[in-house]
Amino acid sequence: MAGILLVRDVMTKDVRVVRPDTSVKEVVAVMNKFDIGSVVVVQGERPVGIITERDVLKRIVEPCLAPETLTARQVMTSPVVTIDENASVNEAARLMVKKRVKRLLVTRNNDQLVGIITFTDIVAKVPEMLSILEELVRPHARKY
Repeated sequence: MAGILLVRDVMTKDVRVVRPDTSVKEVVAVMNKFDIGSVVVVQGERPVGIITERDVLKRIVEPCLAPETLTARQVMTSPVVTIDENASVNEAARLMVKKRVKRLLVTRNNDQLVGIITFTDIVAKVPEMLSILEELVRPHARKY
């Protein structure tokens, strides 16, 4: 492959977001409507958390809590792990392994959300990165 592939070349730009006071029921509705595994919680344009399917299962379903009574702020994982849009995909893969996450929020100027890059994005578009990311698919704890 010629040149260095950048995060901005591989990321998903159309990120679904919710506000911290959005009910978890609404969060799940967004995830289902767009057939996505996570939504980003934002304050203004700044990402402050992420809610994944795993978060919903562990923090809502297992303890049998009512999703309409809880807010995104109460179930989100925070702080989030971010990477600059101009970082290399190699850097993104290494950061995922280091932080034990399968999703990185992509930012510009340190706090403006511009995209999301996932384990799947990297493996699908840059299969040679699988050797770096293989540790993430081994069974043990990860954040999100």
